[in-house]
Amino acid sequence: MGEEANEMKREERAQRPRSPRVPVNFSVRVECEARDGKTYCAEATALRASRAGATLASDAPVEVGDRVKLTPPFGNSLEAEVNGVWTDAEDGAQRVGVRLLDPHGWFAE
Repeated sequence: MGEEANEMKREERAQRPRSPRVPVNFSVRVECEARDGKTYCAEATALRASRAGATLASDAPVEVGDRVKLTPPFGNSLEAEVNGVWTDAEDGAQRVGVRLLDPHGWFAE
């Protein structure tokens, strides 16, 4: 296999979530500090979740690398890092990918 093919395979693995995300539908409160220094609270809907992260539908003013606090309707608040922000092609709404910072993910106490 050539070096270019090896590099493509490494990039594909890096872009894949480490644990599969499954469809869900629950509300999440997102708290973040925006670049302007103001603290924002926004409601979001978790659309896909894994043990270590989620895809949210939210209009929260976040950027890749931001730290946020997520509060689901169950359990405690969790710290997370935004690892993707994009516009969904089907409905035009913002999507936010987050990685939970606690190694126990959604099951942290």
